[in-house]
Amino acid sequence: MNRLIIVFLFLTQIVFSQTKLTVKEVNELKLKVKETAKNTETITSDFIQYKHLEFLTNEIKTEGKLLFKSPNLIKWEYQKPYKYIAIFKDDKLYINDEGDKNNFDIGSNKLFKNFNDMIINSIKGNLFNDEDFIMEYYKTKKTYLVSFKPENEMVKGLIASFELTFDSKTTDVVEIKMKENKTDYTKIIFKNKQLNKQISNEAFNH
Repeated sequence: MNRLIIVFLFLTQIVFSQTKLTVKEVNELKLKVKETAKNTETITSDFIQYKHLEFLTNEIKTEGKLLFKSPNLIKWEYQKPYKYIAIFKDDKLYINDEGDKNNFDIGSNKLFKNFNDMIINSIKGNLFNDEDFIMEYYKTKKTYLVSFKPENEMVKGLIASFELTFDSKTTDVVEIKMKENKTDYTKIIFKNKQLNKQISNEAFNH
């Protein structure tokens, strides 16, 4: 019984360590994040991605590097345990799967275009004016967490919800979590992030 009480108290502490922001705190966070996004021209970052699927015992872990250049160049380069590159450029998605190359036109597909815009805004942390989502704001000792639940039926076809976690000091996005449904999700944790480091356009060649 004593062990059960200790476990209950521990779980309660975890739950209540995350509290909702007040209206004033929400407005302050929005201003800080928008200012950071406005002044961000490039992002270079390592990342670790965890893919959780209900039918698998363990999460699928991959590692790589992200490059972003304003306004809409993105490169996801997976390096471990396999090599895979995805580049969003000129309304197209270019895939290089260990030498097997393909490209897809996302400009003419509204669903993929919305998804690409969501990725860009998520990386920059600039989604607060999007009317397609219901947003909830929380804080812990070291982070802010914003939960987005889509209202747009087209976006619902892609994800059930997603979360952005911001460093409370820098207001940089340090984690993105996308929930495909009630059990499956993709979590991306950013490490060694650098803002406004010079990146050439050649880095996004395909």
